Amino acid sequence: MLSRLAASKLKAAAVGFGGLRPVLVRCSTTAATSSNPNIPPGREVLVVKEGPERDLVNFPRLKRPMYPGKVRLGFIPEEWFQYFYPKTGVTGPYLFGTGLVTYLYSKEIMVMDHEFYVGLTIIMMTVFTMKKFGHTIAKYLDDENDADLARLNQGRVDAMDGLKEAIENEARSQWQAEGQTTLFEAKKENVALQLETEFRRRQYQVYSEVKRRLDYQLETVNIQRRLQQKHMVDWVVNNVLKSISPQQEKDMLAKCISDLKGLAKA
Repeated sequence: MLSRLAASKLKAAAVGFGGLRPVLVRCSTTAATSSNPNIPPGREVLVVKEGPERDLVNFPRLKRPMYPGKVRLGFIPEEWFQYFYPKTGVTGPYLFGTGLVTYLYSKEIMVMDHEFYVGLTIIMMTVFTMKKFGHTIAKYLDDENDADLARLNQGRVDAMDGLKEAIENEARSQWQAEGQTTLFEAKKENVALQLETEFRRRQYQVYSEVKRRLDYQLETVNIQRRLQQKHMVDWVVNNVLKSISPQQEKDMLAKCISDLKGLAKA
């Protein structure tokens, strides 16, 4: 109704004044209905938990009523009648109102001129409009208020979904970070294998260089021995040939031919 729309405006004003906000909001759960049987279905409330440092005694939170207060005669609040009851009884408020109006008219403080009847007509039209179209207007305003609450609640739900997604991403990041330890161990093993491979390669390189140098020394010694042997053989042959005279050579050649002929006959 109109009071609910006004309450929503008061809530917005309270947020801008001192940061006070009402703690009763519409929600979709039914957990709060069991504690308060006066709340109809679909009108559940969600109580916000306060921190230990919040002073709710001296600075209580504003509470937006879900429904307007009771009235009498269509526009007089019930609290006014309750104020007179302890002092004047049940009929006191009515007598006070009647006497006050009679006094105002008798002293001509309020004059029944043409504007009075215009105002009376306006009041009658207003009452007729409220009786005829009040429920429709109230339903429209309630729907608008519900739409505003749903939009605000959707923002809260979106924020919670974003936070849940952030938590899931953080958990995934932690899981990936834990997997990095295994990756680091594998990288360390790969580096150790590379170091071992390089060490063995360099050892083989040293071995190859040493073997090549030793082979060079061995080949040098072998060549020197072959040259010495060849020189010695040539020297012996030359000296033997020099020691044989031409006559001895002819005699030996003849002796060889005769030996060959004897062998041929045998």
